[in-house]
Amino acid sequence: MSGQPGQGAATRGDETFVSFGEQGAQLTYGSYLRLPQLLDSQHLESDPPAHDELLFITIHQVYELWFKQLLHEVTAARDALLSPPGAGRDRLWWAQHLLARVHVIERTLVQQVDVLETMTPQDFLEFRQRLAPASGFQSVQFRELEFLSGAKDPGYLDRFRGLSDDEQERLRRRLEEPTLWDAFVTALGGAGFDVGDDEQVARALHTVAHDRDSHAALWALAEALLQHDELAASWRARHVVMVERMIGAKSGTGGSSGSTYLRSRLPLQYYPLLWELRSQL
Repeated sequence: MSGQPGQGAATRGDETFVSFGEQGAQLTYGSYLRLPQLLDSQHLESDPPAHDELLFITIHQVYELWFKQLLHEVTAARDALLSPPGAGRDRLWWAQHLLARVHVIERTLVQQVDVLETMTPQDFLEFRQRLAPASGFQSVQFRELEFLSGAKDPGYLDRFRGLSDDEQERLRRRLEEPTLWDAFVTALGGAGFDVGDDEQVARALHTVAHDRDSHAALWALAEALLQHDELAASWRARHVVMVERMIGAKSGTGGSSGSTYLRSRLPLQYYPLLWELRSQL
């Protein structure tokens, strides 16, 4: 095979190299991102088509893509903290790095609500009735993220309707596997702290907080976890206000109590011991 520019992969001696350029390329921007399939995934249910339904579908599909990325990052951060010391890169640094990315994505999730709110309640009502019984309550990835972060609730499997066998299995697996909090507690134990129960973990956190020079990496991780918790709470708060602005006190399309249910979720904390620590500093 010749090494002319634009010929794709070529061999020069024992070295395989890639020539960049469109001539002879095997991949294109569209084929790599699978744009034909992606852009054919927005199908309106309204008839005649409601103008804002495309916006509604696009926003929620983008949310699901971000949830997929968040699960990818949080799982990797959890696994890094569970890995033994000395297993490759600095596992505490890597987990903190991944959580910093999680924070940026979560801020993006909150900002996306601004785009959705360019839709008026009247425009939403043009197609809302066609959504039932579909509901954001049924987002499996969002529940996976909550379970993985530390807020496990087996009752969701009973309350969910219309889930595939694969989706039910994913949720069960998340309920059984260690959470991000479990992994952080393991890291505390690896640093020599007693972590047999919540009282011992609380004492360990108190020590870390008051001796940051000796436990800088652990303190930074604790702060990263709290930031994750705070940003998740920010999204829930922003979401419920948006729902109230759109539909007031109406029931959700999936049969939930709508904003009443969403407001009941606002006090949720992934890491209560980290919040309690603030009162002890």
